[in-house]
Amino acid sequence: MANKENMRRLLDPKTIAFVGGSAMADAVIRCKKGGYTGDIWLVNPVKDQINGVKCYPSVKDLPSAPDATFIGTKRDTTIPVVKELNEIGAGGAVCYASGFAEMDKDGEKEGELKQQELLAAAGDLAILGPNCYGLLDYLHGSALWPVAHGGKMVEQGMAIITQSGNFAYNISMIDRSLPIAYMVSVGNQAQVDVAGLIDAFLEQPRVTAIGLHLEGLKNVPNFAAAAMRALEKGVPIVALKTGTSEIGAEMALSHTSSLAGSDDLYNALFERVGITRVTGPVPFVETLKIFACGAVPKGNRLVALASSGGDAGLIADYSDNQGIALPKLSEDVVKNISELLPAYANVANPLDFTTAIWGDRDALTQCMDNLFGDDYDFCLLPLDFPGEASGENPQCELIADVFQECCKKHNVPGAIASVFPELMQEKTRQHMHSIGVPALQGLEDAVTAIGKVMAYSQRRQEILSRQDESTQALCPADALSGDAIAMDEWDSKQWLQQYGLPVPAAKLVSADQVEQAAAELGCPVVVKMVSKDLPHKTEAGAVKVNIKTPAEAAAVAQDMVARISLSHPQVDTSRILVEKMSAAPVTELIVGIKREQGFGLSLVIGAGGILVELMKESVSLLLPSSRDAVRDAIKQLKVYKLIEGFRGKEAGDLEATVDAVMAVANFAVDNADKVLELDVNPLMVLPQGQGAVAVDALISKAQ
Repeated sequence: MANKENMRRLLDPKTIAFVGGSAMADAVIRCKKGGYTGDIWLVNPVKDQINGVKCYPSVKDLPSAPDATFIGTKRDTTIPVVKELNEIGAGGAVCYASGFAEMDKDGEKEGELKQQELLAAAGDLAILGPNCYGLLDYLHGSALWPVAHGGKMVEQGMAIITQSGNFAYNISMIDRSLPIAYMVSVGNQAQVDVAGLIDAFLEQPRVTAIGLHLEGLKNVPNFAAAAMRALEKGVPIVALKTGTSEIGAEMALSHTSSLAGSDDLYNALFERVGITRVTGPVPFVETLKIFACGAVPKGNRLVALASSGGDAGLIADYSDNQGIALPKLSEDVVKNISELLPAYANVANPLDFTTAIWGDRDALTQCMDNLFGDDYDFCLLPLDFPGEASGENPQCELIADVFQECCKKHNVPGAIASVFPELMQEKTRQHMHSIGVPALQGLEDAVTAIGKVMAYSQRRQEILSRQDESTQALCPADALSGDAIAMDEWDSKQWLQQYGLPVPAAKLVSADQVEQAAAELGCPVVVKMVSKDLPHKTEAGAVKVNIKTPAEAAAVAQDMVARISLSHPQVDTSRILVEKMSAAPVTELIVGIKREQGFGLSLVIGAGGILVELMKESVSLLLPSSRDAVRDAIKQLKVYKLIEGFRGKEAGDLEATVDAVMAVANFAVDNADKVLELDVNPLMVLPQGQGAVAVDALISKAQ
């Protein structure tokens, strides 16, 4: 981990050095044009000057140890430069070169070994990369960057962390007036990773939001801890996560693996720590605009006004898609606004205020004062700026000015949004952002972004108010070595029962003891073959349910032994499970534990029994978790309607079901050093007051 003070120097450098060839002179020019006022030095061992800029032969010859250095040399030159920077007490460095761990394939280790050399050379030096574009600092004007970039200096704004240099380059170039404070391309994250950068940016008071463009995470527990600190501090994080493929190979043992993929676990992670996930670059940008301007609502009550019925209708439709509430206007507000507008105006929320009062500051102010006077969480004004040639821009600017004045007067955050992305001029965007009003581009993307911000606010309040197991540090669960051992149903149930998982009354006997066991338990019963070599008993014909008499149970067991001995000769048929038949359930669930590289253990809850393959529906939670989180997860499933009592049918015992799921979760946390995977399928959700019962279970553990 980088020295914290050196990270601060890297993010607020008073001196900068560029190490490399002739291209470094352009980097010096970009820093000066970008507004950087500190000392800038060039280092080149063979040239006295590049384009008129003096060169020093080595970093040891510099006037002082630089706070920040861009190393634009090849791999094998980068390592000794890093070592020298550390020796002279420099702050931090960007390592641009490739050829480190990212190059290794098919078991090769050359790149990884070079990366370890780099880390050893760095010592306390904070290093970004290797294999990265570097760092753009729009608070101080420094650009530790190898190519051109867009963007302008800002007083405050968002920090963007990306694993793609090209994504960073494109974001800096787009015409959307993003208030970017920092842009970081992280590359291999050999030393400073995403979590470390989040922590560093949380110490920068002028960073108001953080954007993440992720392909994957190296250390999920550290990332989760940093994200929780951001949540507590009120610095929102927006994530654009690419790639939905599995992190590791699935085990074929259970249904749990097929239900929960790596993308489900990222969703669980983001939900747990209050990160806002978006699906593309444009929602990423527009959502960050709102956060960066500090326009965060407390709830989901939106009031909107437009000068067109068509725009008002679009807002209503988009709001419905995002779960945004559009409360009805009070009678007094309707009366007062109706007196200002022509009779044909539709006085509702969203309000179509027509063009009748365009250009009339007093009428616009009265209209918005009345409209914003009720209890709302956010205000939206769709407004297109047609361009100077139209002659209408002054009227549009007047409406925007009155809007922000009224938002401020009524202490409610708001945003303006052009219906078409192109019809929001840079001058207007910059002015609005300077006074804390985000200028959004594209009405659908704007409402989507508002919905995301509202959801963040509500989720943050919920997480911070809980302070239970679901807000604790993630369960440490490193990868386990050795072959997996599959436990049979009996042993799995016995282990889980110690943690409170309810299972049917049962006896483990030999085939000649089945009749007596059935008589003692009382029919109806279930007869099962028990063997760790027979994990999928139903498909093998090793389960028979609803057996009415002890004699029938004995006959079933003898037949089962004979058939399995022929079809699966490797299976030990000496152990038979006789189990009391469960009552008819309201519905069935699957409860599983999955182990994923990086994430550790996750809890998977889904539709169970035969519905596992039919519905393929599940919710994942990272461990440890809480009763509230488990209850909320169950309520997200479609089969929850059955637990509620679908169409007048008997409701299920929800709280007993939550108890059963928590028993599995607590078992997994306590045995994180052993458990590879677990299935409880099905967990029978019985009618209200009758509990829940696990009728099958399977555990895979490490040797």
